Amino acid sequence: MTDLLPTCRDALMAAERLETAARHAVGALVAPPDGQVGGRVDGAAMEREQYAAHGLAWLATYVAGLRETLHWAERLDQAGGLRELESLILQAAFGEYLQQMLGGIPISQGEMVRPADMGLEADALTAFVADWSVKSLCRTGNTAAVRARIAELIAEGADSGDFGDTGLADESLALVRDQFRRLADEHKDAAHRWHLNDDLIPLEVIEHLAELGIFGLTVPEDFGGLAMGKTAMCLVTEELARGYIGLGSLGTRSEIAAELIRLGGTEEQKARWLPGIASGEILPTAVFTEPNTGSDLGALKTRAVKDGAVYRVTGNKTWITHGARSDIMTLLVRTDPEEPGYKGLSMFIAEKPRGTVGEPFPAEGMSGGEIKVLGYRGMKEYEIAFDGFEVPAAGLLGGVEGQGFKQLMATFESARIQTAARAVGVAQSAMELGLDYAQGRVQFGKPILAFPRVAGKLAWMAVETMVARQLTYFAAREKDSGRRCDIEAGMAKLLAARVAWSNADNALQVHGGNGYAEEYPISRVLCDARILNIFEGAAEIQAQVIARGLLAGGRN
Repeated sequence: MTDLLPTCRDALMAAERLETAARHAVGALVAPPDGQVGGRVDGAAMEREQYAAHGLAWLATYVAGLRETLHWAERLDQAGGLRELESLILQAAFGEYLQQMLGGIPISQGEMVRPADMGLEADALTAFVADWSVKSLCRTGNTAAVRARIAELIAEGADSGDFGDTGLADESLALVRDQFRRLADEHKDAAHRWHLNDDLIPLEVIEHLAELGIFGLTVPEDFGGLAMGKTAMCLVTEELARGYIGLGSLGTRSEIAAELIRLGGTEEQKARWLPGIASGEILPTAVFTEPNTGSDLGALKTRAVKDGAVYRVTGNKTWITHGARSDIMTLLVRTDPEEPGYKGLSMFIAEKPRGTVGEPFPAEGMSGGEIKVLGYRGMKEYEIAFDGFEVPAAGLLGGVEGQGFKQLMATFESARIQTAARAVGVAQSAMELGLDYAQGRVQFGKPILAFPRVAGKLAWMAVETMVARQLTYFAAREKDSGRRCDIEAGMAKLLAARVAWSNADNALQVHGGNGYAEEYPISRVLCDARILNIFEGAAEIQAQVIARGLLAGGRN
């Protein structure tokens, strides 16, 4: 398709018009009486019309993904680097996503949202279908021949890690990426053993990563960090997660804790904690979730009662990653039982001694144990019971009660961008494992990569991984530029998590029965990929947040 870029530009404008029509259609369902975008969203109506609202979130995510993939291709073209592979990735992405906008968007394995579910009027769909660029790309964009050629090209470039130019256009960032790619490759075999044995990632590995600065990537230089921004954080996270999700996730709790303290802490708290977090000397853990709350943080019951110079904490927490081996907890609790919902919550920086596998929580007033999990094993998950656990009053973040939920919300953009980057790394890992196996596995006298449905699976992995990557990078750039990006970060996380699971599932299918054997790394990657649709906001919650943001704020 010689006029690919202008055709995609026209198709994107048509998709944006369809999204606008969908916003107004869904707005009529959930923002009565006038249904205006930017008006007051009715909570009960949003709950009742979840399929419509979540369909809008996914449609807008597809449009954003196509927009950023087009911008990626345009930047490559301007630099003279738009090759056949990148052109075909762009073409296939547009062809498939435009088709799904018409025929139905899979919002989970067993759920499809179609235009009628969003209340889209016939004239909006007619105009979309009639657009020449949409018709052209739907007909020729993601054909079997296109997928076969993409598979050939990624197979040719696999040895050098060429699955399409990521478009960094920054030599320093490229050097950072390459350094952590090599490090992840060095630990790949060991990581699979850690998973099989359900071992903690060795401390010497953590210390090596600390020396390279991963715990202080985004911490200001004044506090011992590298101040490299969220884009660099994405690259490092993606490459480490490509080797093993545990490696890519080691920095997550440090990222959350540092952001909480940097944005909400007093000057004394910043000076006390940020340098140690940045150096890796202090390992944090996030202690937010409770057994009966999940995503409903406003229902938290764990209490902190002021008693002189300390607060005494009582209650139960669960799904605490890296909880035993951590030095501090970012602890969200209720300090005002009379204030319902979010307003009575406060955040604490609570010190604790490092535990061991045998004695995970040796501190007085704390007890708990490990939660055995399918994947995501290198840091272990725990449940914790607090019974009068003491936290010095100086640990109250910001020194003011009732700010905990607001402080946590300020970190969600960064946390979701980081999780999206982890998902992109896992998706890339699954694709590489699937391709390597397909090249080496011979059946009926030829490598199974020669069979169209195997090649097609791998080609689509390459396409959708690039779309998710570009959407994630965009959210990171927005954050680095100081612009609000809650919707963009949510979209990146929503799409990348689905791509990670889809890639892992299809890569295991490429392995056939061998993929089900524990000795093959794809079995681990499948288990690891599944959690990405759940933590940092389950896909359903994420879609709800995106839809509400689109309807209430009306932002593009």
